[in-house]
Amino acid sequence: MDKQAEIIQKKLPKIYSKELVELLFMNPYTKIKFLEKHLGVIRQTASKYLKQLSFIDLLEEQKIGKANYYINKEFVEVLSK
Repeated sequence: MDKQAEIIQKKLPKIYSKELVELLFMNPYTKIKFLEKHLGVIRQTASKYLKQLSFIDLLEEQKIGKANYYINKEFVEVLSK
């Protein structure tokens, strides 16, 4: 978690927040609705944040049905051990 926090702080300082980092480690995946609800941002902002996190390779975007899920690869790796 600390490693990802540092990466976000360094590469995406405009979106970095403690709440965002904690949200990424609540579940092995997240969705736009999760960010909207927990961070109090609009859908457009939540989508932008997740796209940026995917771009720097912290999350992996997967479309399942009509929804996009963003997988926290590091968290999944820890859980699978």
